[in-house]
Amino acid sequence: MTPLITSTRVGKIANYVCGRWQTGTGDGELLLDAVTSEPIALADTEGIDTEAALHWARTVGNPALRKLTFHERGRRLKALALHLQSKKESFYQLSYHTGATRGDSWIDIEGGIGNLFANASLRRKLPDLPYCTDGDPVALGKGGTFMAHHLLVPREGVAVHINAYNFPVWGMLEKCAVNWLAGMPAVVKPSPYGSYLAQAVAKEIIDSGILPDGALQILCGAPGSLLDGVTAQDVVTFTGSHQTGIGLKTHPRIVQESVPFTMEADSLNALILGQNAGPGTAEWDLFIKEVRREITSKAGQKCTAVRRIFVPEHLLEAASAALRQALAQTTIGNPHNEKVRMGALAGLAQRERLRQNVQRLLATSGIIYGSLDSVELLDADPKQGAFISPLLLLNEHPLESKAVHEVECFGPVSTLMPYKDLDEAIALSKMGKGSLCCSIVTADNREATDFVVGAATHHGRILVLNGECAAESTGHGSPLPMLVHGGPGRAGGGEEMGGLRGVKHYLQRVAVQGSPNVLTAITGTYQTGARGNVGSEHLFRKYFEDLSVGDQLITQQRTITADDIDRFADLSGDHFYAHQRDTDFSGTMFEGQVAHGYFILSAAAGLFVDGPDPGPVLLNYGIDELRFTKPVYPGAAIRVRFTCKEKLPQDNREEGEIPRGIVKWLVEVLDETGEHVAAGTILTMVRKRS
Repeated sequence: MTPLITSTRVGKIANYVCGRWQTGTGDGELLLDAVTSEPIALADTEGIDTEAALHWARTVGNPALRKLTFHERGRRLKALALHLQSKKESFYQLSYHTGATRGDSWIDIEGGIGNLFANASLRRKLPDLPYCTDGDPVALGKGGTFMAHHLLVPREGVAVHINAYNFPVWGMLEKCAVNWLAGMPAVVKPSPYGSYLAQAVAKEIIDSGILPDGALQILCGAPGSLLDGVTAQDVVTFTGSHQTGIGLKTHPRIVQESVPFTMEADSLNALILGQNAGPGTAEWDLFIKEVRREITSKAGQKCTAVRRIFVPEHLLEAASAALRQALAQTTIGNPHNEKVRMGALAGLAQRERLRQNVQRLLATSGIIYGSLDSVELLDADPKQGAFISPLLLLNEHPLESKAVHEVECFGPVSTLMPYKDLDEAIALSKMGKGSLCCSIVTADNREATDFVVGAATHHGRILVLNGECAAESTGHGSPLPMLVHGGPGRAGGGEEMGGLRGVKHYLQRVAVQGSPNVLTAITGTYQTGARGNVGSEHLFRKYFEDLSVGDQLITQQRTITADDIDRFADLSGDHFYAHQRDTDFSGTMFEGQVAHGYFILSAAAGLFVDGPDPGPVLLNYGIDELRFTKPVYPGAAIRVRFTCKEKLPQDNREEGEIPRGIVKWLVEVLDETGEHVAAGTILTMVRKRS
């Protein structure tokens, strides 16, 4: 039905390209309010020089970001998150035009800002350098003079993000947060629907001046020839329909240049009710609540929404009745009204496409709740807004029906289906040919294990929901910054986010070979076998700024005695047989009484720790990778080679805190033959000068 538009005299959404705001030169695409169909703006990129945009990102934004360290980038992400938080109410007002309720917008707006916070915190796992190492060093020679390490450096290109319409803010920030932390700029191409919201957030980011020039550009309209200019140093990501994604993934330029391409496509996500989670159990109530939320949240316009619901066949009738009753409690209408729990679809075109896809499903399924043609609304006109009723379909023969596993209805639509046993439930979940996420509601840990192991190959994320985790569960359809978001097959075969895993998509991995001295200089981390810097001042007397990687202390020797071992056994209570003098060691791994490994470490600390007077070292922060490599018997003499391995700055979280950083020390405990008896990394908190 054609909306009743009284005026089209609206302005164009400005695009930010090459350091200035520009409007397109074409007619543009008219964007309407999803609730009232009133004109909002025109989206137009005609005449915008996309090649210049890519060049600007590579020559201005990329060098500026690349020279910043991970810690500097992370601190800017945190500052940006705080800035956007202070502006969020204006974003909420714009979001109502998309048909989203306040709750829907919370996921989009605050979820997007949350991605900035989460990625900012990742800086603590990275060095204070523009690049980082990947994995462990590899020894390549017996003499210890030749080795290798993998290095990750920011690519010299630009991240091109082509985003869907359902989450204008989250879709942009969850990607940009990662490429900015990695050291790459972004060109964002949101869907025209909701692009005014994405542009408003982008404008606040640009106006804040927190990020360097060229770090962000935005095109609010058709992509034009954007992909024609990408190179092997760029990264392209896409979120949206599977069919559109395939077309972009096979773009000649992407294929010819081997451009990294990450695709996150809409999929036929499934939710399975466990075999024993029937009425009267906590899991049954959780199942009903989760399905209702997944169908109605964001009016079902989530790439992670549940499209297929599988229940044990003996529970099909009860599940059908309970779900119908739950859906009937959903108030639909104008999202400005606080009583409304489900708003509109993004637009009338989306509603028409949804109806067409539902008709395809109705060839083998039936509607058991809702209507394609009518919906009861609160404070809204069904003739104007893109509203549709929640729809629950029933398909009693899922193994024989292809459409239900192939046709996705991007809206408040899901299909209920029976299964006979767990093996059949696993098989049915796989018939979607790859999904972003899947859930099973069960209190049976054996059932959960069998399902996860059996179904994991076809899903990007699996939620096991039960009464134990329900209070804290983020739900089936909630991607999280620290977890990978993506899935195999139909879901696109890509991964986004995932903590450091996501950052690595924007970094080039290179294997570097050389001597320990060279690798220490390049990586900024002390490599075993490299020369140490031995000075006259004790290392525990140096402030954080004064320490350098490679600073080293060689201690005096200490001879270990049987009395030492006996006293440590009495003090610690560790009377393991190997530490007793009178043990018969026949058939054991030891020649006689052996020192406790933790005593050796304690004795080592006694050798390298400096005196009783307070100094810059504030406290011991922990131990990593501790190994005891050779038995120490009474009479052995040990000494310690103590080396500054890595420095990690810390930010003060509260006013008045002591400025400090974390120093990682390589502790090598050697016996009189020069062989290692123990090695590990200890962490200390060290005061800064200011």
